[in-house]
Amino acid sequence: MIENNIQNPVQDIMHYESDIWAVADLLLAAGIKQSDFPAYMMPFFALVMVEGRMINTVKRVENEYDITAEGDAEAFKTLYDAEECGYNNYIVMQGKTLRSICMNDNTFEQDFAEYLKAFDDVLKQLLGIEREKTDQKFLNMDGIVAELRKKGILFQVASAWAQIDLAPYDNSAITTLEEHIKRRWADISASTAGEQYTPEDIIELIARIVALKVNKPKDKLLHGYDPTCGGANLLFGVSDRMQKDGYKYIKTYGSELNDSLYALSSIESRFRPMSTIKYGNTLTMVPFADMEEGFDFIVANPPYGTKWKGYEKEVKADKLGQFPAGLPSISDGQLLFMQHILWQLADDGIAVEVHNGSTLFSGDAGSGESNIRKYIFDHDWVEAIIQMPQQEFFNTPIYTYLWIMNKNKPVERRGKVALIDGSSLWQPLKKSKGDKRREMGDEHLCKIVEALARFEPSDICKIYDREHFYYNKQSLTLTEVSDAGHYVEETVCEDSKPFVIKQPVALTVGDTRYDDL
Repeated sequence: MIENNIQNPVQDIMHYESDIWAVADLLLAAGIKQSDFPAYMMPFFALVMVEGRMINTVKRVENEYDITAEGDAEAFKTLYDAEECGYNNYIVMQGKTLRSICMNDNTFEQDFAEYLKAFDDVLKQLLGIEREKTDQKFLNMDGIVAELRKKGILFQVASAWAQIDLAPYDNSAITTLEEHIKRRWADISASTAGEQYTPEDIIELIARIVALKVNKPKDKLLHGYDPTCGGANLLFGVSDRMQKDGYKYIKTYGSELNDSLYALSSIESRFRPMSTIKYGNTLTMVPFADMEEGFDFIVANPPYGTKWKGYEKEVKADKLGQFPAGLPSISDGQLLFMQHILWQLADDGIAVEVHNGSTLFSGDAGSGESNIRKYIFDHDWVEAIIQMPQQEFFNTPIYTYLWIMNKNKPVERRGKVALIDGSSLWQPLKKSKGDKRREMGDEHLCKIVEALARFEPSDICKIYDREHFYYNKQSLTLTEVSDAGHYVEETVCEDSKPFVIKQPVALTVGDTRYDDL
C-alpha cells in the first residue's frame, strides 16, 4: 500500500512553486542557459504530476473496493486499469516512487531506468521514453536524461524533483500549480512567435462569460473546445471554474501542434473524465471535423502574428469549407482560427477568443482581412468586443481584445454589437511577472460581465448597430481651376480611415465600396 508522506493534505499546493524553481539553480550551475530551462524541467514536472495522480488513483481504488495490490494483485490491477489513467508497474503494483528510487545513489541509475520503462506505451511516447529516431520528441525525457547525465547532475536533479509530492492534491489543485509553472516557462522562453499564455484573471473572466452565455441547463452535457490549447490551462481552467459553478458534465476537446505543450495537455487529459487532446495542425488536420453538431462553447487564445506560409497549399485548398470568407495576409493566421472556430461552433454555441488589435484593424478595404470581418458582421455573429488592459499578458505589453461570438443572439440583441472598455479596469500586481504588471480583480470582472449581461449603454459600454462597423471607402479628388481656366485634379486620399477636409474644395466621389471597420 502506498503511504501518503504529507502530514497535512489540505496545505496550499503553491508552496511547491519555489521548490520547483530551486531545481533551476542546479541547471544554471551546470551551464544550462535560462532559455533552455523549460526543456529540462517539463519532462520531470510531467513525471511527478503523473506519479502523484497515479498514487491518487491507487488510493481511490483501495478505499472504494477495500482491496490492495499486496492482497489480490490480479483483481486490484483489473480495477485500477478500469480507471484508464495510465500505468506504471513500479508505482501501481510495487508502491515505489521517484523518492524511494532516489534514496540509494548506488542503485539509482538502474532503478531509474527501470522506473521509466515501466510506464505504459502511451505515457512513454508522451514523455519521450524509448523514442525511436523518427518519432516525435514530445517531452524528450531520454534526451534530457542523457544531457543531465553528461553534465553529472542527473541524480541531483531527479532527487530534487522527488521531493515534490503531488499525491495529496486533486486535479484542480495540480492544474493550478501547473498553470503557474507553465506561466514562468512562457515568460522566459516563448518557443513560437506570438505564443501567449493566458493569465488566471483572464481565464476567470472567460469562464464567467461562457457560463453567462452558454445555452444549456447546468445538468446537461456540454462540449467545450480549444483549437490552440497549448498546455490546456485555458481549456481546463474554464472547465474547472464552470464545474465549480454547477455545470456537472463538461467534455473537453483540445488540439495542439507544439510537441511539449501537447504532451503536457495530453497527459493532463488522461486524469480527467471525458477529455480528448489531439496532436497536429488544427487548420489543416481539423481533428474534430466529425463533430457535426458543433461545440457548445469554444475558447481560444490563438498565436499572434504567426505566418501560415508553411501550410499555405492546404489552407487554400480548404477541402472542408472552413474559410468561406477568404484568407487573411499570410503574415498572421488569427482570422483563419476565427473562421475555423465559427465553423466548429454549434448553431446555439458561444465562443470567446483572445486577439490582438490586428484582427480589428489590419487590411485595407477589399483585402482578405476586411472581407472576413465583413462576412462575420454580415452573419451577425459578434455580440461584443471587450478591450482588456495593457500589460495583462506575461510576455507582451500590447492591448488585447475578447471577441464574444454568439450564433444564437437574443432577438433584442440582433443587429447590435456591444463595445465594452475594460482598459481601465485593473489593479497593479504586488510583484510584476515579466511584462504582466496588472491584473483584473473580482470587482473588475463583475463590472465587465454585468455590462455584457445588461447590454445597455453605460460608462464602459456602448451599443452600436452592426452597420456602424461598415464604412465607405471613397476615392476623393480635389478639383481646382487654374489661372488659364483649366481644371487641375489631384487624388489626395484613397485611405479607409476617417479624415477631415479643412478648406472648401470641389469633390469628385470616385469608386465607393462599403466595408467593415
